[in-house]
Amino acid sequence: MKPAALLALLPLAACSMAPAYAPPQTAMPDAYKEVPPGWSLARPADEGERGPWWAMFHDPVLDDLETRMAQASPTLAAAVARLDAATAAARESRADLFPTLSAGADAARERQSARRPNATTSSEFNDVIIGGALDYELDLWGRVRNSVRAARADAQASAADLQNARLSLQAGLANAYFALRGLDAQAALLRQTVAANGRALDLTTTRHDGGIASGIDVNRAQTVLSAARAQLSDIARQRAIAEHAIAALIGEIASGFSIAPVDGLPAAPVPPLRSPSDLLQRRPDVAAAERRMASANAQIGVARAAFFPTVTLGLSGGWEATHGDLISTPTSFWGLGPLSALVDLFDGGRRAARVRMSRAQYDEAAADYRGTVLGAFRDVEDALAANRHLAAQAGDSDAAAAAAQRTLDLALTRYHDGASDYLEVVVAQTSALDARRAAIEVRTAQLQAAIDLVRALGGDIG
Repeated sequence: MKPAALLALLPLAACSMAPAYAPPQTAMPDAYKEVPPGWSLARPADEGERGPWWAMFHDPVLDDLETRMAQASPTLAAAVARLDAATAAARESRADLFPTLSAGADAARERQSARRPNATTSSEFNDVIIGGALDYELDLWGRVRNSVRAARADAQASAADLQNARLSLQAGLANAYFALRGLDAQAALLRQTVAANGRALDLTTTRHDGGIASGIDVNRAQTVLSAARAQLSDIARQRAIAEHAIAALIGEIASGFSIAPVDGLPAAPVPPLRSPSDLLQRRPDVAAAERRMASANAQIGVARAAFFPTVTLGLSGGWEATHGDLISTPTSFWGLGPLSALVDLFDGGRRAARVRMSRAQYDEAAADYRGTVLGAFRDVEDALAANRHLAAQAGDSDAAAAAAQRTLDLALTRYHDGASDYLEVVVAQTSALDARRAAIEVRTAQLQAAIDLVRALGGDIG
C-alpha cells in the first residue's frame, strides 16, 4: 500500500463505536428533610483530603486503634491489592495503543549439495541474521481506545472501592469501640448497683435478725443482689466479645489484645453536615458505581468494533550476511507490510449477542448507580433522623433515670422507717437499674449515630 493510502486512513483512527458518555445528572433536593434543629451546613471542601474524622470524639484510645487498623487490617490490605491489580490491568490495556517491537538474531552454517538443481559443486557458508519487526494495529474503530477507557474506569472504580472499604472499616471500628465503652459504663453502673444491693441485703438481714423484717424480705433482697451480679457477668461476656471483634478489625490476635475499661461515656459530637449536592461527590461508593457505568459504556464500543475489519501494519528490517562485515549497508534489508485486514463474515450471531450483552451490562450498571444514589440519600436521612430523635430520647431517659433514683431513695427511707415492706424497695431497685441502663444505651446509640452520619456523608474533611 502506498504512503498516501496510509495517510488517508489516519482520520479514521478518531472513530469510536462507544455511545457518547456523560456522568448522569441527578435531581438534588434543596435540603435534607431530617435535619435536627440548630444544625447548619458546613462549608464545602471536596478538594481537601479526608482527614481523621474520628478525632471529633477526642479519644486517644480510638485514635490509636484507627491508626493501627490502617496499618494492619487484612480487609484493607485485600482492597489495596485489588486496586493494584486493577491499575496493572489498565496499564496492560494501554500497551495496545503502541506498536509491538521485537528483535532477534539467527546464526547457521549450511552445506549445500552439489546435486541440487542448477548446481555442479557443493558449498559451505555461514548465514547470520540480525533484525527486528514492528507490528501495530491501526485503531480505526476505537476498539483499543475503548478498551483502555474501560480498564481505566475500572481502576478508578477500584480506587473508590478502596476509599469505601477504608471508610467502612473506620466507621465499623468506631462503632465497635463505643459499643465496648457503653458496656464499660453499664458494668460500672452494675458494680455500683451490686454494692448498693449488698448494703440493702445487710440492712434487711439485720432487721430480720432483730425480728423487724421477715424472711421474705431477706430473700427478696438476695434475689435482687444475685440478679445484678448475673447481669454484671453477662456484661463482662459481651465486653470480651466486643474486644475480640476490635482485635480482628485492627489485624491483631485476640489472645494478646486488651483495652482498659473506663467509666462513663463522652458526649456525642455534631458532625459537619454537607449539602445534598455535595453528597454525590463525597460518597466513594457513588463514585465507584459511576465509574463502572463509564466502563460498561466503553465496552459497548469494544463490542461494536468487532463488526469492522482489524487492520494491522507490519514493518521488518535488519542485516544478513554470509561472511565479512555484518552490520553494513550492503547487508541490510527491510520490508514494509503486510498491511492486513481481517473481518469475520459469518459468526452465527456471536458479535451481535456481545453487543446486546454489553448494552445490558451498561443498563445494569446504570440501575446500580441510581440505586446507590438513592441509598446514599436514605443513609443520610436515616442518620439525621436517628441523631434528632436520640437527642430527644436522651433527655427523656435521663429524666426517667433521675426520677427512678428518687423513687428508690424514698422507698429505702420508707422501708427503714417501717412504712412499707421490701417489695416496694425491690420494684424501685429494678426500675432504677433499668432506667439508668436505658439512659446509657441511648448515649451509646447517640455516639454510634454520629458515626453513621459521618459514614453516610462520605467521611469528614480534615
